[in-house]
Amino acid sequence: MISLQDIERIFPVGDEEVHALRAINMTITAGEYIAIMGPSGSGKSTLLNILGLLDQPNQGTYLLDQEKVSELDEDQQAEVRRHKIGFVFQFFHLVPRLTAAENIELPMTLAGIDSAERKERVAVALADFSLTNRGGHRADQLSGGQRQRVAIARAIIMEPKMILADEPTGNLDRAAGYEVIEILETLNSNGMTVIMVTHDPELGLRARRCIQMVDGRIIP
Repeated sequence: MISLQDIERIFPVGDEEVHALRAINMTITAGEYIAIMGPSGSGKSTLLNILGLLDQPNQGTYLLDQEKVSELDEDQQAEVRRHKIGFVFQFFHLVPRLTAAENIELPMTLAGIDSAERKERVAVALADFSLTNRGGHRADQLSGGQRQRVAIARAIIMEPKMILADEPTGNLDRAAGYEVIEILETLNSNGMTVIMVTHDPELGLRARRCIQMVDGRIIP
């Protein structure tokens, strides 16, 4: 499903260059559940951003489903993101002025899906995530756990092949965080690839494979 070959990411900082990623080589097969761990500044989120086509490597090749997605133009990469990749972030990234239902619906609206189908799929998603009675509430009217459930529902509404989760429990209490992890693990058990950045060693142990990073490198 995924192959990274000699990926490098360099950021200019003043007169110096910071190597966020160094010679990253990895393969991820469909349906894996992976935790990416390491200290702050180790390159975890940079790697996740490249996997999600939110950032571009300075060097190397990214293959997704045997397609060199690192060589696509911005519009082509946006199309890949829309249909193959779902994102879950620590701070939810919901649109404040929209309701829970409208946030979930947004990716389908951008994809030009018919209104009737959108409404039907949103209703199913709200029920699946125990949010039916919260569909008309804005983000500031929801608890942290409810916001993250909305974010996950939005991430999977286009039925992507993989979910990229950056510290998905980092802004939640333990009970809500556990609930979110159970949802991600259920999605994985149903065949979706889950790749999660986390500082939590307990969550790292729950994953089927743990990738450790230090100073922009993957540690064998």
